[in-house]
Amino acid sequence: MPQTDKGKILIVLHQETSSPGRVGQLLVAAGYHLDIRRPPLGDPLPSTLEHHRGAVVFGGPMSANDPDDFVKAETDWLSVPLKEDKPFLGICLGAQMLVNHLGGRVAGHDDGRVEIGWYPIEATDEGRSLLDWPGMVYQFHREGFSLPSGATLLAGAQDYPNQAFRYGRNAWGIQFHAELTRVMMHRWVVHGAHRFVLPGAQLGHDHLNGRMLWDMRLKRWLEQFLELIFEGNAPHRPTATAHALSPMATPDRRDAEPS
Repeated sequence: MPQTDKGKILIVLHQETSSPGRVGQLLVAAGYHLDIRRPPLGDPLPSTLEHHRGAVVFGGPMSANDPDDFVKAETDWLSVPLKEDKPFLGICLGAQMLVNHLGGRVAGHDDGRVEIGWYPIEATDEGRSLLDWPGMVYQFHREGFSLPSGATLLAGAQDYPNQAFRYGRNAWGIQFHAELTRVMMHRWVVHGAHRFVLPGAQLGHDHLNGRMLWDMRLKRWLEQFLELIFEGNAPHRPTATAHALSPMATPDRRDAEPS
């Protein structure tokens, strides 16, 4: 059990059954409370983050370019953490909404190529100066994003060059998914199997086999990354094996659909 109450983190999810997964587990273990909102189901977003320590916007099956009212409202709402300089993390759809808010572009490849499965990334010099990055990450997306003006690229890849970025002091976006628990990945593989025929996608057994090979390092990176965002602590190098955000809580069985 955490020894201190560090306040609330706003958690923005996009489906009724979605879960914040390991991100939620690590934040709770570190002493934060989760204020979970689901805008597609009518949950309002706060007009200020005065009473929150920060916010995380997760992925979803919709596009950041969709015309739905909640997509536009949520994208516009990102002015709140930016204006108040509160720690903000956008994951997949959340990162793409941030890119749109900052005047960038969200789009897929003309040939329909996707990243669904495990793919290599490479940190930039700026990214490596902050923490150690995994060589392989789990992806589940059909669109990528441009690097917004004024943002710093932290990690890239071959097919979708922009994988992680920082904007200002406290806004962060990542294209890939480090938040999946084992149960979540099994659920995504089942519910997303129809997408495995898309160009560049991997078959389900490759998703599960890759988890055994690469997930431990991805989890360790997530622990460090969340500590950097919400505690302002860059990890000591070489990489330590235990961090303030490392204790794990019981997995939430309400797991997100593929984003």
